[in-house]
Amino acid sequence: MIGSELDAAGVKEPSLRSAYRQCRQINASHGKTFFLATRLLAPRQRPAVHALYGFARRADDILDDFDTRRDHELRAQQLHQLSDHLFSSLVDNRTSSYDPTLAAVVHTARRYQIGWDLFNDFLASMRMDLTVTDYPHRAALERYMYGSAEVIGLQMLPILGTIGPREEAAPFAAALGKAFQLTNFLRDVDEDLRRGRVYLPADELAAHGVDRDLLHWCQARRQTEPRVRRALAEQHAIVRRIYTQARPGIEMLDPASRPCVTAALTLYSEILERIEDIDFEIFSQRASVGNARRLSVACSGITRSWGARLRYGSR
Repeated sequence: MIGSELDAAGVKEPSLRSAYRQCRQINASHGKTFFLATRLLAPRQRPAVHALYGFARRADDILDDFDTRRDHELRAQQLHQLSDHLFSSLVDNRTSSYDPTLAAVVHTARRYQIGWDLFNDFLASMRMDLTVTDYPHRAALERYMYGSAEVIGLQMLPILGTIGPREEAAPFAAALGKAFQLTNFLRDVDEDLRRGRVYLPADELAAHGVDRDLLHWCQARRQTEPRVRRALAEQHAIVRRIYTQARPGIEMLDPASRPCVTAALTLYSEILERIEDIDFEIFSQRASVGNARRLSVACSGITRSWGARLRYGSR
């Protein structure tokens, strides 16, 4: 299957094919919902999306593999090394053997003319994770999310294709990336807190009488205190509005790409609804979409995807 995808994408050089295969494996192993959605893309599009995911995951792993202060310098060094090798290849055209997955993302960036500045913004947000553990207000969180989530949507746009000027679709793509990440932030409050991080605006939590101490209280007792529940409900409503803002952007995409993005939006927004369904008891259980529902969304998407390919001739 991966061989046919690489053939469709015109990737012929053996080492480059190997790099793309590694990125695909990373996506399949760690991004199950996202990987399922990519199956709805045309084969020629999939390797590029896997490359973007593989690179983003590479940076994320550097940040999450170490959790003690003793490891801070090592994380900073590894992130700097990743950045240096990326831009040596992407900007200065110097070949690097540091990480095979870099070859795939550089090839993708060049083929689809994805601006290096988007990668720079992404890495800037990743560097924030080395030292920033709280966000005093939404503006601070928005700065982080632009590089960590919105630019992912912007990187995806050239691969997905648009029916009009790309800049018109860009705000919607950025909003969808933001909605996905905010969904993860709500679902993973407990997990992030264990890493010493809170990805929710502190002033908005404080308006409900919530601070780190209360979140730790909830974590220790595996239950959601009423003030925390109210704060999470407010954050939930904000994310739901962002999904509503992002949805019209799907119609701006190439028709062959719409089933994939529709499926991703559906599954991630249902994770959001699941958080509400469990009454925000996120300290005792993980909100998720069941396999049967994932399969149902995927099957529906496959039907629409094949219909679009037959109608518009996308391979």
